[in-house]
Amino acid sequence: MRRSEPTGPHALNYDRGGSMFSHPANFPRATAYPPPSDPGNPRPEALIGLDPRTNTLTMLLQTFIIARNTLVESLRQPIFFVLIIASGLMQALNTSISAFSMGYTDTAEVHGDNKMLLDVGMATVFVMGMILAAFQATAVISREIEDKTILTIVSKPIARPTVVIGKYLGVSVAIMMATLIMVTFMMFGIRHEVMTRASDTVDMPVMIFTTSAVGIAVLVAAWTNFFYGWSFPQVAVVLMTPLVPLAYIITLLISKEWKFQPIGTDFKPQILLACASLGLAMLVLTSIAVAASTRLSQVMTLVICVGVFVMGLLSNHFLGKRAFLNDFAAIIETATPDRSEFEDFRAVGARYNLTLSNFPDEALTPGTPLYYGPSPQGVGMAVPKFEPYDGDPADERLLTAGDTPPGIMVKTIDRKSLTIENIGQRSLPVKRPPQQGDYIFTKPTRVNPLALTAWSVVPNMHFFWLLDAVSQNRTIPPSHVARIGVYSLMQIGAFLSLAVILFQRRDVG
Repeated sequence: MRRSEPTGPHALNYDRGGSMFSHPANFPRATAYPPPSDPGNPRPEALIGLDPRTNTLTMLLQTFIIARNTLVESLRQPIFFVLIIASGLMQALNTSISAFSMGYTDTAEVHGDNKMLLDVGMATVFVMGMILAAFQATAVISREIEDKTILTIVSKPIARPTVVIGKYLGVSVAIMMATLIMVTFMMFGIRHEVMTRASDTVDMPVMIFTTSAVGIAVLVAAWTNFFYGWSFPQVAVVLMTPLVPLAYIITLLISKEWKFQPIGTDFKPQILLACASLGLAMLVLTSIAVAASTRLSQVMTLVICVGVFVMGLLSNHFLGKRAFLNDFAAIIETATPDRSEFEDFRAVGARYNLTLSNFPDEALTPGTPLYYGPSPQGVGMAVPKFEPYDGDPADERLLTAGDTPPGIMVKTIDRKSLTIENIGQRSLPVKRPPQQGDYIFTKPTRVNPLALTAWSVVPNMHFFWLLDAVSQNRTIPPSHVARIGVYSLMQIGAFLSLAVILFQRRDVG
């Protein structure tokens, strides 16, 4: 018996009820194909006019259509709007509950109690984003599988990887919209600052422009919902996405005393870079949620996301410290070359004078081999592995003899001051000279392959958490955020590949 399947431009429009973002004219039109050899069993691609096996552009168009409809479906979820508003209310409360944190330094972009305000604010965005990712992924994948509406897509000549990627892109755009709004709410709180004294007054520009932006979005959403039947959460979030950041930009131009000021007066670029890294973490969590929702229900997907989130925060403690095994002896406070020609510390006999910030935890004597690097675990050593020198460190002739292996050793030491020397007939090719803040070691770092593999697989949330750098007034270079972006792409690619594998053989009928 001949199958009856939906055809025409509406075949891919599985967005129930339509939306103000959907229109039949946006879908691909049918193209002419040669008549099938068996009229009773027409070719599947002839039913919809698409052949993804031979047309890459068609696959991209299918991905775009799925992503667009997924975005609309995500924005329509009431929980999406509720969590965004809840995040804004929490950021407002944070300005009162973050007081008395005993912070007095004022060298960073935030100081005093505002350090606690930034800490609590970024944690609020992080947790809300994780919950949103779990809820939205299950709403557009797991629920559609349970309701069998996913059959509208997979019964057509559309590859399942296209479905997974389209779903992920749609949810990711929705999560980025929510993250932008929530981060802006946090920036409003940073501008307002903590009210630690009874004499502190409310920052009226912050209050007025924030409530105005949200109020306009809510009123317009209510109007369109009542008169036109448009989705209230969808319209409200779409309007808040540009209005709330615009309100923040206007607030930056106005001081608390309602006077015009340069936009850079209250602008915090380092905090924005930290928030950009946080946004990358949201994309990774979204890919995890998409992978879990291809097989699990909403509750279990949320459990998986929370578990990966917590494990990612604890991965340095449980896995990282076991992946690289080494113990540092001290921290370098100052490092200066003994002579100007020893600046790069690569010449034979080059010496550096070091001052330590603490007394060494182990005995350092003349002749002790020495390594240094930026990590307390010995990751990324600036000194390659070498054979320890077992001769007399006071014999200058032996230090450069033909049978002396290249290396770095302690030449002299006096309490917290020491001199190190690059010895050997050929100098040791160090990556760079020692510098302030480096950790020194007396042995090379050993690697635990099992712990390193596990540490690499689990998404490390500490890579995305740059709050400490802001609080300690350490500059976040854009190149570091770019490296975090590369790490995020690798994690997203791995979890989307897992999602495709899990969804490929999933019985959705």
